[in-house]
Amino acid sequence: MSSEDRDSPLLSVAIEDASALRAAHMPFIVNGGLFIPTPRRYRLGEEVFVLLRLMQDARGLPLAGRVVWITPGGASGGKQQGIGVQFGDHDDVVRQRIAACLADHPDGIEDTYTL
Repeated sequence: MSSEDRDSPLLSVAIEDASALRAAHMPFIVNGGLFIPTPRRYRLGEEVFVLLRLMQDARGLPLAGRVVWITPGGASGGKQQGIGVQFGDHDDVVRQRIAACLADHPDGIEDTYTL
């Protein structure tokens, strides 16, 4: 998984394989969510805009969400620094695309970026 954010309010994230997607997916969040590695500091509740590229799909999926999880740098357990973004009510296409990607790959990961 890679992300670019410099000082732009737009996060660009590419998830290259099902294992990385499963590790980043946050199904326990209302409307679903995704962990995005980033060194940039955010506040809980802050709105973020993400251009998400999944697997081999060259098209980016835009989504607007809220920060609901923060893993600071130097977190215990060696967890990667980043944020959990809750999908908005209108991000059905993103939720459907993630579900389709994960349906094609059996559950095989126990460690996630968040829990």
